[in-house]
Amino acid sequence: MRYRSGMRSSYFIVALTVVIGVANASMPAARQTAPTQPSPGPDSEVQPGTPTGEVIKGEFDKSRIYPGTWREYWVYVPKQLDRSKPAPVMVFQDGLQYNAPVVFDNLIHKKELPPLVGVFVMHGRVKASSADALDRMNRSYEYDSVSDEYARFLVDELLPHVAATHGLTLSSDPNDRAIAGNSSGAIAAFAAAWQRPDAFRRVFSAIGTYVGLRGGNEFPVLIRKTEPKPIRIFLQDGRNDLNNYTGSWFVANQDMLSALEFAGYDVRHEWGDGEHNSRHATAIFPDALRWLWHDWPKPIVANAERASKQDVYQTLIPGEDWQLVSEGYRHTDGPAVNDKGEIFFSDPANNRIHKIALDGKVTMFADNTNGANGMMFGPDGRLYAGATKTKQIVAYAPTGAAEVIAENAAVNDLAINAKGDLYFSDTAGKKVWLVPKGGKPRVVDEGIDAPNGVLFSPDQTLLYVSDYIGQLSWVFQIQPDGSLAHKQRYFYVHVPDAATKSSADGMAVDADGRVYIATALGVQVFDQIGKCHAIIPAPLAAPLSNVEFGGPNFDEMYITNGDKVYKRKTKVKGVLSWRPPIKPAPPRL
Repeated sequence: MRYRSGMRSSYFIVALTVVIGVANASMPAARQTAPTQPSPGPDSEVQPGTPTGEVIKGEFDKSRIYPGTWREYWVYVPKQLDRSKPAPVMVFQDGLQYNAPVVFDNLIHKKELPPLVGVFVMHGRVKASSADALDRMNRSYEYDSVSDEYARFLVDELLPHVAATHGLTLSSDPNDRAIAGNSSGAIAAFAAAWQRPDAFRRVFSAIGTYVGLRGGNEFPVLIRKTEPKPIRIFLQDGRNDLNNYTGSWFVANQDMLSALEFAGYDVRHEWGDGEHNSRHATAIFPDALRWLWHDWPKPIVANAERASKQDVYQTLIPGEDWQLVSEGYRHTDGPAVNDKGEIFFSDPANNRIHKIALDGKVTMFADNTNGANGMMFGPDGRLYAGATKTKQIVAYAPTGAAEVIAENAAVNDLAINAKGDLYFSDTAGKKVWLVPKGGKPRVVDEGIDAPNGVLFSPDQTLLYVSDYIGQLSWVFQIQPDGSLAHKQRYFYVHVPDAATKSSADGMAVDADGRVYIATALGVQVFDQIGKCHAIIPAPLAAPLSNVEFGGPNFDEMYITNGDKVYKRKTKVKGVLSWRPPIKPAPPRL
């Protein structure tokens, strides 16, 4: 079924009216005088002599991410498309909107927009099993969720299907990809770019649902804390937008704008007096497109104007990105640093420990380690590790020679202080143990759901313990005999959308007392009193198991991320807990 550009299927008008109508059901009674709204201009109307693109209808019912769903979609193909080259692409939620095919025709003809492919997709539905039942609508789940599922659906399923079915070559360059939507479709657009800036970098958001439906109200906080991402976004909303049990749309969109500006994003906005409909967005859509694509193909970069005011730049250096150090392991973990700043990390599944020299060369330090993990150097210069397969604590001399120092020790992670006392977490047993220097292991805490990372404060008077399950990680005061007192949930860890665990793992501290915890969202940076100030995303969408500072000046942050190890230069210096304690400046309250 084919439509010429500029034609609108009555199905879409009905569908969009239903979507907006359902949202408006929560609004107060209509006012006597409707808010004034701008009208679409010439760029939204068919112009004589302008080449007309083609709009092709299709269906898709083979999703594995949203199993059992069926949906319709439409593809706009411009007359000027050069099929020998990868085409830029713009995705729209909720089908055809904003008179987009006509706008594309006009702006492409005037060379104000590259010849791009438009993909207009409806949300999924699971068809009813009988005429007496309703379809299961997937719109809110797909659009309002802030996970990476919808982005993966587009990138891994729908766009490859569109390309193969319609003989198109779609660019995979994120600078060639834009995404747009109204209401829940708008937050879906932003979430796709936020979760996958490697896939989408230009966003048009109209009357966006950044309220408390499925976690979208968290976006302004996450934007303020997270290292900026290479995204350009245009926001539209109206003062008479919805205000219901989930929040105020207009207030939420203003919060988004404030957060994006605070974090140095390339953002523009247009506020009007409109209600929860697409009239204003349709009127301004041509100008929004011009701005979103104005300097194409120049890449969009994060914090390009160095305008971010975020605390993440108390740690990070603008322009210094992650560098791949080594890869090809089954799983990397347990980074530890010696007095030279050399990093040692484990590959437990392969029973090996590797060393990263100061010149970046990676060599194997120890083999047949029985799953060594949870490592740290001690004041005697030896590398202590938990042999997970034999439940031993082993100390490795600089030559690689190993000595067993404790048996029946189910170590996940460990930490050693300047006195030589060693603490370790037993995740399965829900225990924290102490091995005093020259003494025998004893339990010093029980009951944390999944004790994981263990680490000392810079002054070595506190012990931090991350909880892999719980959202809050823990702090204890260390007593003169090594016992732990004044147990407290302390560090508030941000978690991914709908996560059932925090995945809080290995930890590091710097000389100013900041605490760095490896989590599912990246390295979260906390002040001394447990508040998260910053989130540094990992470069790889794979488990982030640990973080450590190394290098000759101890100012390089290393992370173990999936099968790889990365590093980046920072403004701060890490603390080695097996050296004499240091007292950082008091925290700001």
